[in-house]
Amino acid sequence: MDANESVLCGEVQVHGDLVAAVQRNLPDEEELFDLAELFKIFGDSTRIKILTVLFEHEVCVCDIAEILGMTQSAISHQLRIIKQARLVKSRREGKTIFYSLSDDHVKSILGMAKEHLEEEK
Repeated sequence: MDANESVLCGEVQVHGDLVAAVQRNLPDEEELFDLAELFKIFGDSTRIKILTVLFEHEVCVCDIAEILGMTQSAISHQLRIIKQARLVKSRREGKTIFYSLSDDHVKSILGMAKEHLEEEK
């Protein structure tokens, strides 16, 4: 669609069957809110950087801080937010906690977003 192209219908005509079918399949307000909250997590470049690191390998806070050139405190703060959203999981090995992506869904979301951006080039 051209930026100057109108987004209004050329003729006002509601397609009742289509509207009803779509309305039946719309998520409820709580689910829409949860989806919006999840996408807010992806809306921060620092969190995306951390997720991208974890896409490559399971690592500890020290490693993430070194890779991204950030403080451990800043990484820990962002990891807490990401973990609350269930996008990462952790495991303890002695005194060290290692972080990784929670599951393949997170990898898929990141991978699909990257593919989408590359399509536009």
